[in-house]
Amino acid sequence: MLIGELADVAGLTSQAVRFYERKGLLPDAERRANGYRTYDESTLARLRFIGAAQVAGLTLSEIHNIIDLRDAGTVPCTHVIGLIDTKIADVAARIKHLAALQAELEALREHSRLLDPADCQGDDICHILPSTNPATRSAATGALRDR
Repeated sequence: MLIGELADVAGLTSQAVRFYERKGLLPDAERRANGYRTYDESTLARLRFIGAAQVAGLTLSEIHNIIDLRDAGTVPCTHVIGLIDTKIADVAARIKHLAALQAELEALREHSRLLDPADCQGDDICHILPSTNPATRSAATGALRDR
């Protein structure tokens, strides 16, 4: 396949294929006498793997490591499971952080219903969001939730 054909079948652009080549995720393409790159089914399989790995949240660096392991003759499944476990922990931590942020925003919204916009004075831009340091503000909104 030529690069355009490969890109079409993989659902990518030719530039994306070249990018993955430059990053070392794809082997160097064979060249025809006219200089055109040619690719086989193994390159298509690798591009599909890269896409699936990205959907799973793996970085290009992590994907590169997996490919390197495979190219060295090692089955990378144990390594991939470790990466997936790490991603699960990261997602859980982000969910916890987002839940806390949601609670803080809901507390601010509830507090805002008690405020009169005419009461904003002096250097206040908006008294819904107090101009205190973040640690104090978080404690303050926590106190608001406790009311």
